[in-house]
Amino acid sequence: MARTSFDTLLEAGAHFGHLKRKWNPAMAPYIFMERNGIHIIDLHKTVAKTETAAEALKQIAKSGKRILFVATKKQAKEVVAEKAQSVNMPYVIERWPGGMLTNFPTIRKAVKKMANIDKLIADGTYDKLSKRENLQIQRKRAKLEKNLGSIADLTRLPSALFVVDVMKEHIAVSEANRLGIPVFAIVDTNSNPNNVDFVIPANDDASKSIEVILDAVCGAIKEGLDERKAEKVDMEAAGEKKAPKAKAEAKEAEAEEAK
Repeated sequence: MARTSFDTLLEAGAHFGHLKRKWNPAMAPYIFMERNGIHIIDLHKTVAKTETAAEALKQIAKSGKRILFVATKKQAKEVVAEKAQSVNMPYVIERWPGGMLTNFPTIRKAVKKMANIDKLIADGTYDKLSKRENLQIQRKRAKLEKNLGSIADLTRLPSALFVVDVMKEHIAVSEANRLGIPVFAIVDTNSNPNNVDFVIPANDDASKSIEVILDAVCGAIKEGLDERKAEKVDMEAAGEKKAPKAKAEAKEAEAEEAK
Protein backbone atom coordinates (compact mmCIF):
# COMPACT_ATOMS: atom_id res chain seq x y z
CA MET A 1 0.00 0.00 0.00
CA ALA A 2 1.35 3.41 -1.04
CA ARG A 3 2.34 5.76 1.77
CA THR A 4 0.48 8.65 0.17
CA SER A 5 -2.17 8.98 -2.54
CA PHE A 6 -3.12 11.09 -5.54
CA ASP A 7 -6.16 12.52 -3.72
CA THR A 8 -4.19 13.41 -0.57
CA LEU A 9 -1.56 15.23 -2.63
CA LEU A 10 -4.22 16.96 -4.73
CA GLU A 11 -6.02 18.20 -1.63
CA ALA A 12 -2.71 19.53 -0.25
CA GLY A 13 -2.04 21.49 -3.46
CA ALA A 14 1.10 19.50 -4.23
CA HIS A 15 0.30 19.69 -7.97
CA PHE A 16 0.78 23.46 -8.29
CA GLY A 17 4.09 24.31 -9.93
CA HIS A 18 5.50 27.72 -10.81
CA LEU A 19 4.73 30.07 -13.68
CA LYS A 20 5.67 28.60 -17.06
CA ARG A 21 8.25 31.35 -17.65
CA LYS A 22 10.07 30.33 -14.46
CA TRP A 23 10.29 26.64 -15.22
CA ASN A 24 13.41 24.52 -15.44
CA PRO A 25 13.27 22.36 -18.63
CA ALA A 26 14.87 19.47 -16.71
CA MET A 27 11.56 19.14 -14.83
CA ALA A 28 9.64 18.41 -18.07
CA PRO A 29 9.22 14.65 -17.31
CA TYR A 30 7.30 15.52 -14.12
CA ILE A 31 4.93 18.14 -15.62
CA PHE A 32 1.41 17.02 -16.55
CA MET A 33 0.14 20.18 -18.23
CA GLU A 34 0.00 23.97 -18.19
CA ARG A 35 -3.05 25.81 -16.87
CA ASN A 36 -3.42 29.61 -16.88
CA GLY A 37 0.32 30.02 -17.35
CA ILE A 38 1.15 27.72 -14.39
CA HIS A 39 2.70 24.28 -14.70
CA ILE A 40 0.76 21.41 -13.14
CA ILE A 41 2.83 18.56 -11.67
CA ASP A 42 1.93 14.96 -12.55
CA LEU A 43 0.83 13.64 -9.15
CA HIS A 44 0.91 10.02 -10.31
CA LYS A 45 4.67 10.45 -10.64
CA THR A 46 4.78 12.23 -7.26
CA VAL A 47 3.12 9.21 -5.61
CA ALA A 48 5.58 6.79 -7.24
CA LYS A 49 8.64 8.92 -6.47
CA THR A 50 7.54 9.47 -2.86
CA GLU A 51 7.20 5.71 -2.43
CA THR A 52 10.67 5.07 -3.89
CA ALA A 53 12.27 7.73 -1.69
CA ALA A 54 10.39 6.55 1.41
CA GLU A 55 11.53 2.95 0.93
CA ALA A 56 15.17 4.03 0.51
CA LEU A 57 14.98 6.21 3.64
CA LYS A 58 13.44 3.32 5.56
CA GLN A 59 16.44 1.12 4.73
CA ILE A 60 18.89 3.87 5.77
CA ALA A 61 17.11 4.26 9.12
CA LYS A 62 16.91 0.48 9.58
CA SER A 63 20.68 0.23 9.19
CA GLY A 64 21.10 2.69 12.08
CA LYS A 65 22.31 5.61 9.96
CA ARG A 66 21.31 9.28 10.29
CA ILE A 67 19.30 11.43 7.86
CA LEU A 68 19.72 15.21 8.00
CA PHE A 69 16.64 17.29 7.15
CA VAL A 70 17.23 20.75 5.67
CA ALA A 71 14.60 23.47 5.20
CA THR A 72 15.30 27.13 5.98
CA LYS A 73 12.29 28.64 4.17
CA LYS A 74 9.62 30.08 6.46
CA GLN A 75 6.71 27.85 5.43
CA ALA A 76 8.74 24.65 5.88
CA LYS A 77 10.61 25.32 9.15
CA GLU A 78 8.04 24.26 11.72
CA VAL A 79 6.79 21.17 9.93
CA VAL A 80 10.32 19.94 9.19
CA ALA A 81 11.41 20.45 12.81
CA GLU A 82 8.32 18.61 14.07
CA LYS A 83 8.63 15.65 11.69
CA ALA A 84 12.41 15.27 12.13
CA GLN A 85 12.04 15.32 15.92
CA SER A 86 9.30 12.67 15.71
CA VAL A 87 11.85 10.20 14.27
CA ASN A 88 14.80 11.55 16.28
CA MET A 89 16.71 12.81 13.24
CA PRO A 90 18.88 15.96 13.05
CA TYR A 91 17.67 18.99 11.11
CA VAL A 92 18.68 22.49 9.99
CA ILE A 93 15.94 25.14 9.81
CA GLU A 94 18.02 28.26 10.38
CA ARG A 95 20.74 29.51 8.04
CA TRP A 96 22.80 26.66 6.55
CA PRO A 97 26.29 26.87 8.12
CA GLY A 98 28.61 26.94 5.09
CA GLY A 99 30.94 23.95 5.15
CA MET A 100 28.71 22.04 7.53
CA LEU A 101 29.35 18.83 5.59
CA THR A 102 32.60 19.57 3.78
CA ASN A 103 34.19 21.02 6.93
CA PHE A 104 32.32 18.89 9.47
CA PRO A 105 35.10 18.81 12.15
CA THR A 106 34.83 22.61 12.54
CA ILE A 107 31.07 22.35 13.07
CA ARG A 108 31.63 19.63 15.67
CA LYS A 109 34.03 21.96 17.51
CA ALA A 110 31.29 24.61 17.69
CA VAL A 111 28.84 22.03 19.06
CA LYS A 112 31.42 20.95 21.67
CA LYS A 113 31.87 24.60 22.62
CA MET A 114 28.16 24.71 23.41
CA ALA A 115 28.49 21.58 25.57
CA ASN A 116 31.50 23.07 27.38
CA ILE A 117 29.56 26.24 28.19
CA ASP A 118 26.76 24.09 29.67
CA LYS A 119 29.29 22.15 31.74
CA LEU A 120 30.93 25.30 33.14
CA ILE A 121 27.52 26.81 33.95
CA ALA A 122 26.50 23.62 35.75
CA ASP A 123 29.64 23.37 37.89
CA GLY A 124 29.42 27.03 38.95
CA THR A 125 32.59 28.21 37.16
CA TYR A 126 30.76 31.14 35.57
CA ASP A 127 29.33 32.30 38.91
CA LYS A 128 32.68 33.97 39.60
CA LEU A 129 32.43 36.12 36.46
CA SER A 130 30.86 39.56 36.23
CA LYS A 131 27.25 40.02 35.12
CA ARG A 132 28.46 41.50 31.83
CA GLU A 133 30.69 38.50 31.08
CA ASN A 134 27.89 36.11 32.01
CA LEU A 135 25.49 37.91 29.68
CA GLN A 136 27.98 37.64 26.81
CA ILE A 137 28.37 33.91 27.42
CA GLN A 138 24.59 33.43 27.56
CA ARG A 139 24.16 35.28 24.27
CA LYS A 140 26.88 33.18 22.67
CA ARG A 141 25.23 30.00 23.99
CA ALA A 142 21.80 31.10 22.66
CA LYS A 143 23.27 31.79 19.20
CA LEU A 144 24.96 28.39 19.09
CA GLU A 145 21.74 26.71 20.24
CA LYS A 146 19.69 28.45 17.55
CA ASN A 147 22.03 27.46 14.73
CA LEU A 148 23.42 24.13 15.90
CA GLY A 149 21.21 22.84 18.71
CA SER A 150 19.22 20.61 16.36
CA ILE A 151 22.38 18.81 15.17
CA ALA A 152 24.04 18.50 18.60
CA ASP A 153 23.84 14.69 18.51
CA LEU A 154 25.10 14.40 14.92
CA THR A 155 28.55 13.03 15.75
CA ARG A 156 29.43 11.98 12.21
CA LEU A 157 28.43 12.91 8.67
CA PRO A 158 24.81 12.01 7.83
CA SER A 159 24.17 9.13 5.43
CA ALA A 160 21.50 11.10 3.55
CA LEU A 161 20.11 14.60 3.15
CA PHE A 162 16.39 15.39 2.85
CA VAL A 163 15.88 18.88 1.38
CA VAL A 164 12.87 21.11 0.88
CA ASP A 165 13.56 23.53 -2.01
CA VAL A 166 16.83 22.63 -3.73
CA MET A 167 17.19 26.18 -5.10
CA LYS A 168 17.21 27.76 -1.66
CA GLU A 169 19.37 25.00 -0.18
CA HIS A 170 21.76 24.78 -3.14
CA ILE A 171 24.84 25.04 -0.90
CA ALA A 172 23.73 22.04 1.20
CA VAL A 173 22.97 20.05 -1.97
CA SER A 174 26.35 20.99 -3.47
CA GLU A 175 28.22 19.90 -0.34
CA ALA A 176 26.35 16.58 -0.24
CA ASN A 177 27.08 16.00 -3.95
CA ARG A 178 30.76 16.67 -3.38
CA LEU A 179 30.91 14.09 -0.58
CA GLY A 180 28.75 11.49 -2.30
CA ILE A 181 25.94 11.79 0.26
CA PRO A 182 22.61 10.88 -1.40
CA VAL A 183 20.14 13.76 -1.66
CA PHE A 184 16.37 13.29 -1.28
CA ALA A 185 14.35 16.38 -2.12
CA ILE A 186 10.97 17.92 -2.82
CA VAL A 187 11.63 19.53 -6.21
CA ASP A 188 9.35 22.18 -7.75
CA THR A 189 9.04 23.03 -11.47
CA ASN A 190 11.50 25.95 -11.20
CA SER A 191 14.33 23.76 -9.84
CA ASN A 192 17.05 21.55 -11.29
CA PRO A 193 16.50 17.88 -10.38
CA ASN A 194 19.82 16.71 -11.84
CA ASN A 195 21.76 17.08 -8.58
CA VAL A 196 19.15 15.13 -6.61
CA ASP A 197 19.35 11.35 -6.23
CA PHE A 198 15.72 10.87 -5.16
CA VAL A 199 13.44 13.48 -6.73
CA ILE A 200 9.95 14.02 -5.31
CA PRO A 201 8.23 16.40 -7.78
CA ALA A 202 5.84 18.61 -5.82
CA ASN A 203 4.94 22.10 -4.70
CA ASP A 204 7.71 23.13 -2.27
CA ASP A 205 6.04 26.41 -1.25
CA ALA A 206 2.80 25.20 0.36
CA SER A 207 3.22 24.00 3.95
CA LYS A 208 0.42 21.44 3.49
CA SER A 209 2.16 19.91 0.47
CA ILE A 210 5.44 19.70 2.40
CA GLU A 211 3.66 18.16 5.39
CA VAL A 212 1.94 15.43 3.37
CA ILE A 213 5.22 14.32 1.80
CA LEU A 214 7.09 14.48 5.12
CA ASP A 215 4.34 12.39 6.73
CA ALA A 216 5.03 9.69 4.14
CA VAL A 217 8.83 9.69 4.38
CA CYS A 218 8.97 10.04 8.16
CA GLY A 219 6.42 7.25 8.47
CA ALA A 220 8.79 5.07 6.47
CA ILE A 221 11.76 6.12 8.62
CA LYS A 222 9.79 5.16 11.73
CA GLU A 223 9.06 1.76 10.20
CA GLY A 224 12.79 1.27 9.62
CA LEU A 225 13.64 2.28 13.19
CA ASP A 226 10.94 -0.01 14.62
CA GLU A 227 12.15 -2.96 12.52
CA ARG A 228 15.73 -2.34 13.66
CA LYS A 229 14.59 -2.31 17.28
CA ALA A 230 12.56 -5.51 16.83
CA GLU A 231 15.50 -7.29 15.20
CA LYS A 232 17.76 -6.22 18.06
CA VAL A 233 15.30 -7.63 20.62
CA ASP A 234 15.08 -10.91 18.65
CA MET A 235 18.87 -11.19 18.49
CA GLU A 236 19.20 -10.57 22.22
CA ALA A 237 16.51 -13.15 22.94
CA ALA A 238 18.23 -15.67 20.68
CA GLY A 239 21.53 -14.96 22.46
CA GLU A 240 19.93 -15.60 25.84
CA LYS A 241 18.52 -18.92 24.61
CA LYS A 242 21.88 -19.99 23.23
CA ALA A 243 23.76 -19.12 26.43
CA PRO A 244 22.33 -21.89 28.70
CA LYS A 245 22.73 -24.41 25.86
CA ALA A 246 26.36 -23.40 25.35
CA LYS A 247 27.04 -23.72 29.08
CA ALA A 248 25.46 -27.20 29.15
CA GLU A 249 27.57 -28.29 26.17
CA ALA A 250 30.71 -26.95 27.85
CA LYS A 251 29.93 -28.93 31.02
CA GLU A 252 29.36 -32.07 28.99
CA ALA A 253 32.69 -31.58 27.26
CA GLU A 254 34.42 -31.12 30.62
CA ALA A 255 32.78 -34.29 31.93
CA GLU A 256 33.95 -36.24 28.89
CA GLU A 257 37.52 -34.98 29.37
CA ALA A 258 37.43 -35.96 33.07
CA LYS A 259 36.64 -39.55 32.06
